[in-house]
Amino acid sequence: MIELNKENFESEVLNAEGTVLVDFWSPSCEPCKALMPHVHEYEEVYGDKIKFTSLDITVARRVAIGQKVLGLPVIAIYKNGERVDAVVGDEATTKSVEELIKKYC
Repeated sequence: MIELNKENFESEVLNAEGTVLVDFWSPSCEPCKALMPHVHEYEEVYGDKIKFTSLDITVARRVAIGQKVLGLPVIAIYKNGERVDAVVGDEATTKSVEELIKKYC
């Protein structure tokens, strides 16, 4: 899992070739923290097909706002730098996240 910040978001996500998953989260977001171990497990299974990254929005609030992340959790899929899909808020369950990943493998 690549830890993103305002310095590397553009190079790791927006300028990346292929498929990138971004886990937007915050230390105060309990649903985010509950999902995180599952996202790490999915990386072990699907990490050869999708690049897994995470962004703590408290250290890169402007980046998150620029990506239209207005609530948490957000698990977003980017293809060749474009955000193409996401599960947000209550939709972000372990099952929906895995389905999202499988859709882009």
